[in-house]
Amino acid sequence: MESPTAEQDPVRRRIDDALDRVAGLVHERIERNGASTVEWFVHQFYANVPPDDLVRTPDEQLYGAALAMWQTARRRQPGQPALRVYTPRVEQDGWHARRTVVEIVNDDMPFLVDSVTAELHRQGLTVHLVIHPVLPVLRDASGELTSLYEPGADAPIGARPESLMHVQVNPVGDPAALERIRTGLETVLADVRAAVEDWRTIGARVAESAELTRAARNVLPDDGADEATAFLAWMNEDHFTYLGSRDYRIVAGDEPSLELIEGSGLGILRDDAVIVFDGLRHSASLAPEVREFLHQPRPLLVTKSSRPSTVHRPVALDAVLIKRFDAEGRIAGERLVVGLFTASAYNSSPREIPILRRKVADVAARAGFDPQGHDGKALLNILETYPRDELFQIQPAELHDTALGILHLQERQRLALFVRRDPFERFVSGLIFVPRDRFDTDLRRKIQSILEEAFAGTCTAFYTQMGDGALARLHVIVQAGPGGLPTVDVDAVEQRLVQAARGWGDRLRDALIESCGEERGLALAARYAEAFPVGYRDSHSAVQAVFDIARIEQALAGDGFAITLGRALEAEEDERHVTIHHVGRPVALSDTLPMLEHMDLRVITEEPFAVTPAGGKEPVWIHDFTTRSATPWPADASDAKRHFQDGFAAVWDGRMEDDGFNRLILRAGLSGREVTVLRAYAKFLKQARFAYAQDTVEATLAAHPQIARLIARLFAARFDPRHRSDEAPILDAIDTALDAVTNLDDDRILRRFVTLVRATLRTNAYQTAPDGQPKPYLSLKLDSGAIDELPLPRPWVEVFVYSPRMEGVHLRGGKVARGGIRWSDRREDFRT
Repeated sequence: MESPTAEQDPVRRRIDDALDRVAGLVHERIERNGASTVEWFVHQFYANVPPDDLVRTPDEQLYGAALAMWQTARRRQPGQPALRVYTPRVEQDGWHARRTVVEIVNDDMPFLVDSVTAELHRQGLTVHLVIHPVLPVLRDASGELTSLYEPGADAPIGARPESLMHVQVNPVGDPAALERIRTGLETVLADVRAAVEDWRTIGARVAESAELTRAARNVLPDDGADEATAFLAWMNEDHFTYLGSRDYRIVAGDEPSLELIEGSGLGILRDDAVIVFDGLRHSASLAPEVREFLHQPRPLLVTKSSRPSTVHRPVALDAVLIKRFDAEGRIAGERLVVGLFTASAYNSSPREIPILRRKVADVAARAGFDPQGHDGKALLNILETYPRDELFQIQPAELHDTALGILHLQERQRLALFVRRDPFERFVSGLIFVPRDRFDTDLRRKIQSILEEAFAGTCTAFYTQMGDGALARLHVIVQAGPGGLPTVDVDAVEQRLVQAARGWGDRLRDALIESCGEERGLALAARYAEAFPVGYRDSHSAVQAVFDIARIEQALAGDGFAITLGRALEAEEDERHVTIHHVGRPVALSDTLPMLEHMDLRVITEEPFAVTPAGGKEPVWIHDFTTRSATPWPADASDAKRHFQDGFAAVWDGRMEDDGFNRLILRAGLSGREVTVLRAYAKFLKQARFAYAQDTVEATLAAHPQIARLIARLFAARFDPRHRSDEAPILDAIDTALDAVTNLDDDRILRRFVTLVRATLRTNAYQTAPDGQPKPYLSLKLDSGAIDELPLPRPWVEVFVYSPRMEGVHLRGGKVARGGIRWSDRREDFRT
């Protein structure tokens, strides 16, 4: 099938149209002799740019980017990169771009793009676009560009491929930051050039070391020389990217030390000042394991450098220390080779890699499992998939213990931690196995944080593996801090990780069992395991959920509603939390907020959560209100909470009015029934043509909560059969409190309430309905003659009846009752 032509492919047509427009700008703005060359360069420059990046970029920017790259490429010194870092502005650069631009022209060589982008990422920049044509180029002796050729074309002798890089990163305006980017890229480009120029020589050194090690087989134990020789030969088979090398000599003395042989450095180690290991200058500063390596006839050591690679991959350099021996078998020096193991080294079986194959065989022999049995095959799989860098560095005995620990873990759904300390004491390597269903980014971050704290260091790398088994594997590298690696109780750290890995559902199950017992707790855990939304889990503990579950169960078993007032331990002095649990639909804030305001709570925030228990037909809504109150939180808040919760529930279902009298529940510590009594007296005063409106009466009682509480106590002392007591002390306390009232209106209102209580002869306030609740209406039999506020003529007695649904009064002229309560449409003065 033939490829579509430009006419058939709309994307191709859009690209061609864009480049044609840019070419038009070239011919419009560049003199005729040079325009054709620049137009050709534009097409080469954008040849492999993703279509979306091309067609979405304005023509002026396409023109500016290509022409700026052309100008940078026109001259550069032989063997030196041309490098420019800037944020284009029309007034100074002739073109504009929203992002900062990096332009590089360099001899084409491996590792350029990945090394440059890695350095930009290291400096915290985001790479948005990379344009990277490679063109054969002819230059004169001064570096002036004379000719360019198409890739793959038959270029003349002397033409060399050059790499042109245009990189766009997030905008940088600080000149100092631009200079840091330029300096960092100069270092990276120099390292890439040095590594590429010297890699063959380094490989030859490795081959030389292999021959010298082979020659020392007689002074090395076992088959150490043969394995080391085979390993060095294996490195030279494209299993190791050589980036640098240098040689050291042994300096004799009471304590032999290593001394750098000046001028022996190759690649990125050409500069003798570059430090690979802090402890390679004097052996007295080396860790015991490294000192042991120096003093024993062990031919080589594979480890990690302290220095991150600036070439190819931004990871810690792999380092191979190779010993040299004299004719008597004494160590004469060391050769250090640094670089990166290649992908083929990581993908090969460790049983095919010298040194590693010996470790694998040693572990298998120590374990003693049948190679064809279940445990033998499982152990081999563990070793095959063991982190390759770790496998190179770990000692056989430690590998044996760790591998068996992993093997014993395979059938168990639990977290486990295995720690290896670097012999140089520069880092720790942690292998963490976690049940797959619990592993996520959030847990990974928690694990890193715990390890950083435990080992007083910084996490520099992590690697995850999600296989087919029940466990996920996380490999974390923690770099030692300035104070070095502390002594750590690994078991204690593992327990911290176990707690961090415990899911919210696990903690909920434990909390339910502790609160409700095992049988009931497990039943509730199954019912609510997946009931709570993510937002709730993120902001609420399992202990808080146990409380909410109890209230949800209460709402489901009752009338579909429950409310709670509380105060968090860490809350501000005036902060209160009100939680409403409502079955079915969410409550309307326009209904709820006025109720809370009338109960002396000012709502600050509200968080709704829909909870759907397993098997439930409809969700239960949790509304968590953060409120503020001017009333201090009592030391014993049980009565305040009970009165508030009962009062709000009564307002919610219509058993109590929603008005400002409800402030007295929190301010005066009254129950909802006591507030209803005071409200009923206020309603009666209104019918008696009392001069003050209800909101004024509400405000007066709220302003004097102590007196309101004393009035309620006086009423109880007179009529509550459970708490009848002497009225005199209460009346004395009321008189004392009233003497302190300075506002005449307040004094008059408060004294009228006292008068009404004293004029009350009987009440049903403490009678209950068959369901045990207070009767839904309140009756007050009043001695009318004792109430000065009543207009003349006054009846002998009267009975005032109040409920949220109706009000009425029965006026009696004598002991024999005649008539009854009749309907009136005069709500304001039906007593008349």
